[in-house]
Amino acid sequence: MDKRFWICGTVVSFAALLLTFLVHGVLLASDYAALAHDYRDARDGARQVPWVLLAHALLGFAMTWIFSHGFAHDRHVLRQGLRFGLAMALVATVPACLLAYAAQPLPAGLVARQAAFGTASMLLLGLLLAWLQPRRSALREPR
Repeated sequence: MDKRFWICGTVVSFAALLLTFLVHGVLLASDYAALAHDYRDARDGARQVPWVLLAHALLGFAMTWIFSHGFAHDRHVLRQGLRFGLAMALVATVPACLLAYAAQPLPAGLVARQAAFGTASMLLLGLLLAWLQPRRSALREPR
């Protein structure tokens, strides 16, 4: 785990946090407002921010770590990123949505949108990782 790993992990963590805000704070905000009685109020939610930051740090660094061990320099870079993002969505995002649906009285349409937007977010994070290539030794290949 060199300096590049830490930089890539930080970038992916921040990107994941931004995508989460876009999905849950903007795109799904009206859905959550309609179900406000099922969620924490704003004051209690604000106290949970450290957990949100920790979750995104874990996500960013874990994705960077896993991707860096599976990247093949002889394969198409963007395809690897999309494949990785889809795998992450299928191993984490989609199951988490299904489990939340099973445990909470959430509308199926909301859960479907959460899964779809979450999958899109993972695909974007996979593309970001493919572009960053955490195991690359330099930003520019020698000529």
